[in-house]
Amino acid sequence: MTTGSGTAPAPPEAAPPAGDRPAAARRGTYRRLSVEARRAELIAAALDLFAHRAPEDVSLDDVASTAGASRPLVYRYFPGGKQQLYEAALRSAADELERCFEEPRSGPLSARLRRVLDRYLAFVDGHDAGFSALLQSGSVAETSQTNAIVDEVRRAGAEQILLHLAVKEPSPRLRMMVRTWITAVEAASLVWLDERKELPVEELRDWLVDHFVSLLCSTAACDPQAAAVTRAALAMEPAQGPVGVLVRRMLPVVGEAAHLL
Repeated sequence: MTTGSGTAPAPPEAAPPAGDRPAAARRGTYRRLSVEARRAELIAAALDLFAHRAPEDVSLDDVASTAGASRPLVYRYFPGGKQQLYEAALRSAADELERCFEEPRSGPLSARLRRVLDRYLAFVDGHDAGFSALLQSGSVAETSQTNAIVDEVRRAGAEQILLHLAVKEPSPRLRMMVRTWITAVEAASLVWLDERKELPVEELRDWLVDHFVSLLCSTAACDPQAAAVTRAALAMEPAQGPVGVLVRRMLPVVGEAAHLL
């Protein structure tokens, strides 16, 4: 019998021969785990390594050592080798990233976006090298499958944002605006990592919220659906909240362009 991914489930785990076990296991610390628990442990170990090193720099021996397992045991659960393990770790990371966008749909939109970005940027901060490898092409581990997983995260994030805007059938411009912002969040995160996180993460978060509001308002100028969404969103924003602060900061700049009116 095979699983939904087409890979036969690993057989019930037995302790590997003493010669195959890492030193810690031979000293009596080897733990018998269920199939799912051991698989999850190996994925967690791989994800921890991929978080700080590019996939091509991580070996199965590294994963086995981190998990306190043996190389043959890793192959038992991932007969496809490092590529299969990488895709499983990527799937786990993608699931976590998708959950970052899940947020109760109540209260000011800016406050919801701040909480979403707090979770998203915390993931980026904790998985810096892995996040870069996840989103930047050129890795030897990149395949159509890994690309599909990454794209799924982007689409799921965009769908969640549209739910916060209370839009079931977005216009082309509004849909494009939301997907553009998701891409901008990714790009800004990569630049932030490349520049050694020089900008405090709270400032990056607030700037990305401002970016969303600005994109939404500019889209509202040429799209009736976006205009209705923008009016509803702005009506819920408190004067002392981040959107109010943004408007007050922009007024002096825009005010100097009165000749455009």
